[in-house]
Amino acid sequence: MNNDDHDSSLPDGLDLRALSAFVDGELPGAERAAIEERLGEDPQAAARVASWRAQKAALRALCGAPQRSEHNGRNALDDAAEPAFIVVRRFAPWWQRAGLAACWLAAGAGLVLALGPLAPRLTGGAWDGLTNRPPSFAQRADIAYAVYTPERRHPVEVAASEEEHLITWLSKRLNRPLSVPSLQEYGYSLVGGRLLPGEAGPAAQFMYENSGGARLTLYVSGTARDETAFRLLRDGNRSTFYWVSDGMGYALSGPIAEGKLRSIAIEVCSALGGKPETWQ
Repeated sequence: MNNDDHDSSLPDGLDLRALSAFVDGELPGAERAAIEERLGEDPQAAARVASWRAQKAALRALCGAPQRSEHNGRNALDDAAEPAFIVVRRFAPWWQRAGLAACWLAAGAGLVLALGPLAPRLTGGAWDGLTNRPPSFAQRADIAYAVYTPERRHPVEVAASEEEHLITWLSKRLNRPLSVPSLQEYGYSLVGGRLLPGEAGPAAQFMYENSGGARLTLYVSGTARDETAFRLLRDGNRSTFYWVSDGMGYALSGPIAEGKLRSIAIEVCSALGGKPETWQ
């Protein structure tokens, strides 16, 4: 500590040498008790002592010195006044932080590659990993369901009362003969349909509704994908079963139980000339 003989800012009877010895625990008991009494009456001197103790603790922590366990005759009041420890953190250089971040990134990529093939099993088919994401037509079908099924007055462009015109019109726009499967045995009647933009040209959406007002949609679009697997896309409380058959992508969307929706999708696939037995 500083050993100047006197500090004019200190009250009478206290000098730097005495306070320094007091902070270092070097005073005999009588002198120590006298200074403790004076500090209790003088906030300015007490603040100076507290500041010195904090500096001393910081220096010990910075230099890695162990905290002293001996009390040297000091009482509980002194121990409480002096900070037990002060943590001084050394910031790592930028290159070290960048290297650590790169290691974490590499570890994360490795984990994705390792678990990617297992993701469909772990999630029940809701997520097929980074390399097998749902195709564009399935995502478009899910979005179209969310956009148009809440409509009460204009859910479709052409109503079911003009079913023949609806099928002729959409078949011409998609450049492929279309048909509308009946879902009456499941309690759903055709509401109508509309033309939508697809991933590679026009797409069609057919909407069905049951007596309770619940709706299903069948989305049809041309696709370049050649897989025939039957897959599931979940989004909130709705599910979409989608498949590819003869260059066309089909997606059946609805908020009903997945088991029931799957059964309906199998029926629809069969009615449209697909082979659902290949993906059961």
